[in-house]
Amino acid sequence: EIFDRQGADALRWYLMSANIVRGGDLRISDHGIDDVVRQVLLPIWNAYSFFTLYANVDGHRAEFRTDADGLLDRYILAKTRAMVEAVTERMDAYDLPGATAELQGFIDALNNWYIRRSRDRFWAEATADNGAEKRDAHDTLYTVLVTFARTAAPFLPMVMEEVHGGLTGGDSVHLADWPDPAALPADPDLVARMDRLRDVASTALRLREDHGLRVRLPLASLTVAGSDAESLADLVPLLLDEVNVKSVDLTDDLESHATFRLQPDGRVLGPRLGGGVQAVFAAARAGEFSRNDDGSADEFDLALESPEDITAAALGSGDGVVVLDTAVTPELESEGLARDVVRQVQQARRDADMVVTDRILLWLDGDPAMLDAVRSHEAHVAGQVLATEVVYGTVAEADHTVEATVEGLALVLAIRRA
Repeated sequence: EIFDRQGADALRWYLMSANIVRGGDLRISDHGIDDVVRQVLLPIWNAYSFFTLYANVDGHRAEFRTDADGLLDRYILAKTRAMVEAVTERMDAYDLPGATAELQGFIDALNNWYIRRSRDRFWAEATADNGAEKRDAHDTLYTVLVTFARTAAPFLPMVMEEVHGGLTGGDSVHLADWPDPAALPADPDLVARMDRLRDVASTALRLREDHGLRVRLPLASLTVAGSDAESLADLVPLLLDEVNVKSVDLTDDLESHATFRLQPDGRVLGPRLGGGVQAVFAAARAGEFSRNDDGSADEFDLALESPEDITAAALGSGDGVVVLDTAVTPELESEGLARDVVRQVQQARRDADMVVTDRILLWLDGDPAMLDAVRSHEAHVAGQVLATEVVYGTVAEADHTVEATVEGLALVLAIRRA
């Protein structure tokens, strides 16, 4: 039943990533196997499908290349090298769960950062100005996917066989050589800084969600405070777009935005300190502690706390904080509504089975506030949805019509291939 419903590869990964291969116990869970499908198989298949869709649309026969010089290309190539090195090290030590963790972490970086941040390069119509950049995007993603397929083949033999064959048209992935990390560029500094930026972005997006601020609503500013925050300066344009803020402030002054809170673990400290553990708790509550290399990390939790009057959250690394300006002006709200319309039109395009390169005529009607927001940002809306013309008022004969409510405002949109 598992083979028929979730697939042999899903069960294989589930077992190889579990404690059972370290001699532990395991109670097989359908939910756990479903998680493998959702978190591993589908994301890597989606990355493969994304590449094949746009390569075929552009008629591009990709090459195995590692010399692209774009920021995101250099990052994912160096990240791929680090992944191959880490998986090789884990496999040499017979640490199968460790190897699957390295692969799964890489899948997240590939799908939720590189591909998502590179989409505009794949979507854009090829011109003399951007032709080289599109080739770099295609060839880099191809190179990364081929390398990943060969690295993940022992863990996902069926799916990687299909992906590798579809990419290369060559022999079985199981007859290919194990990837040589030296064939890929090394840039540990860029990988570390970009991964820290990803941490900042995910923390900021979580803050938005916690405070009911939809991603399409632009916000005024974001502050990153912590060690080496200013090292992210050249990556700020990526963060502006990812988190949808107008400006980013980088500062090493952590104390102005957060303080460390020490929470001792009495279950660990009690047997060691006896009655003295109460003095530790009292000192922790009073903030009377300092960090040093003595003791064990399992004796306490050290978390960052920010004042109640600011919207902030600690980075996953624990050494920095993200502060979000949550004040929404009418101008920001207007831009957010225009972005909401873009999402509605993109969904309408998909529902109408349009090709990603189809140009459209777009008609809009509905609440005046909604229409005014689109008028104020018409160039952005038209560019995002590939509209050659935007018409306001009575909707004409169209291929697809949608009635929707966006942030409580009525919207009627219609599209037709141009």
